[in-house]
Amino acid sequence: MPSNLPDVVLWSIPAFILLTVVEMVSYRLRPDDEAAGYAPRDTATSIGMGLGSLFFDLLWKIPLLAMYTAAYELTPLRVPVLWWTVLPMLLVQDFCYYWSHRGHHVVRVLWACHVVHHSSRKFNLSTALRQPWTAFSSWPFYLPMVVCGVHPAALAFCSSVNLVYQFWIHTERIGKLPRPVEYLLNTPSHHRVHHASQGGYLDRNFGGILIVWDRLFGSFAAETERPVYGLTKNIETYNPLRVATHEYLGIARDVRSAADWRERAGRLFRGPGWQPQGASPVAAADAPGPAGATGPAGTTGAPAAAQRLA
Repeated sequence: MPSNLPDVVLWSIPAFILLTVVEMVSYRLRPDDEAAGYAPRDTATSIGMGLGSLFFDLLWKIPLLAMYTAAYELTPLRVPVLWWTVLPMLLVQDFCYYWSHRGHHVVRVLWACHVVHHSSRKFNLSTALRQPWTAFSSWPFYLPMVVCGVHPAALAFCSSVNLVYQFWIHTERIGKLPRPVEYLLNTPSHHRVHHASQGGYLDRNFGGILIVWDRLFGSFAAETERPVYGLTKNIETYNPLRVATHEYLGIARDVRSAADWRERAGRLFRGPGWQPQGASPVAAADAPGPAGATGPAGTTGAPAAAQRLA
């Protein structure tokens, strides 16, 4: 049993704080009028969401660990945690992350969790800390790893490595990196596209550590024009509780006003910007997502990313 695996996220917190402060100072010393930069209330909200996620993640770990442990005990397969098995496990976890991330953009009830991370109109290292409080929705995407014999603790380790890697890509202070790096890995350039809200960038670049999954599965977009960050319909609040729950409330309103069960199911399981057939132009214009969009995206603030495919 891999009981001695380190808590990568916990050990990385001092580095998160230090690098965020360094980036803040860099904007003071060398301003960039075109970059989104920092705003005090936005940064405070992102930090508050991050701190809240630490608490709620502990709560969700109880039922999730119970499910994963049960699946692990039932399967006859075992993947040993050795120096030569860690890299393949990280690779498989990153593959599962890609599909989890993509799913959280195209299924509205999942998007309600992930929208939190896209709700800032800034893009800086503090944005990486803007994490949801309902992260339990990702568990089905990683269950196959446990069924194949990966110990739940090893899965948690791989997930934490993936999360820590993605911290540094939330910045505008790093331009494009050498071509081989940009081709293989997720970089700040690729992730700026993912957080953008304009049409051509919507629902692109879902990879965690590797960007090759997006190249393989048709969801890649290169950074060309400067991104506009946030949601296609931004939320006008810095209240962490409202940031964490606003899309769930939007779903509840839409389900309550739905005409029939088919529409209710669509409001939950179709894309964030889905509208029932025959919806009036006025209703479509007022719908969550980009102005009147009816494609696979955008709900109460579906991110630019939620329309194409965070």
